[in-house]
Amino acid sequence: MLVTHAFQPVYDCRSRLLILGTMPSPQSVRHGFYYSHPQNRFWPLLAHLLQEPLPVTPKEKAALVLRHGIALWDVLASCEIRGASDSSIRNPVPNEFAPLLATAPIERIYTTGKAAYTLFQKYVAPVIGREAVYLPSTSPANQALFPWDKLVQVWRELLAGCLFQGRE
Repeated sequence: MLVTHAFQPVYDCRSRLLILGTMPSPQSVRHGFYYSHPQNRFWPLLAHLLQEPLPVTPKEKAALVLRHGIALWDVLASCEIRGASDSSIRNPVPNEFAPLLATAPIERIYTTGKAAYTLFQKYVAPVIGREAVYLPSTSPANQALFPWDKLVQVWRELLAGCLFQGRE
């Protein structure tokens, strides 16, 4: 099924790092915001790392990331995909990153999951001249490979230089 991206990017003129997924899952689209599948560990992980209460509403989630200089978006503007299966993606069309990068002082770009990383490196990096850092997926499908403690450790290590300045 052809899917077009359902959300605008979340960023402002203070966003220093950009976290990119592949495409919103059907559950996220139903709930109206990024990483909103009930079992996705993105928001619990980010709240834990930032020592913040768990945000519940889209407004609370946007406020949390903006407060910490984080921008959220996805690599793709559209693609053919079955459900939320990144491995089924066909005919990907990347988002246009120039407006976001012209507004926000993005220092580092991160991708959540292998598909987002691979698609970014293939379709976006050559256009914008910037590389991304791979972060393990917070998807429930990734829990066996990255249980909670390991996920926290890896994300903490990879984000330490940018996300936690002055906090640790």
